[in-house]
Amino acid sequence: MKRASSHAVAAACLLLAAAGSLTQAGSQPAPSSAASASLDYEVFKTKVQAVFLAKREGHARCVVCHSFNNAPFKLVSLSPGSTTWNEEQSRRNFELIKRVAMPGFLESQLLKHPLAEEAGGDYHHGGAQQFSSKQDPHWLTLRAFVMGEK
Repeated sequence: MKRASSHAVAAACLLLAAAGSLTQAGSQPAPSSAASASLDYEVFKTKVQAVFLAKREGHARCVVCHSFNNAPFKLVSLSPGSTTWNEEQSRRNFELIKRVAMPGFLESQLLKHPLAEEAGGDYHHGGAQQFSSKQDPHWLTLRAFVMGEK
């Protein structure tokens, strides 16, 4: 009887370990999609930073909160009187965005966090859901950047 019980326990442990591996694998990007995508600095500088500066009806601009907050995603503060970042600031912003933009991974925080929950976004974003759908042109810009499109 002991032998049968120990086999059952071992089998249960193996099943739990396998289930945990599958769950973890499901939360990671597929190697082929991540390997084929990369974050492009020029796209970031010319297109993505513009999203952070854009005024959207009913919302503060991303830069307003994300240059002063203590969230995982932080932007460099604009220089006094500036309407955009200089080269050095843009390079720093590019390094900072890597905390929330995983190349080739549609579950990246950069894409999910500001997206409306009804559209597949996170349940909470302190700045409210900036994008009501995945059809929003600014959200599509972020998606293209994360997916390595030029």
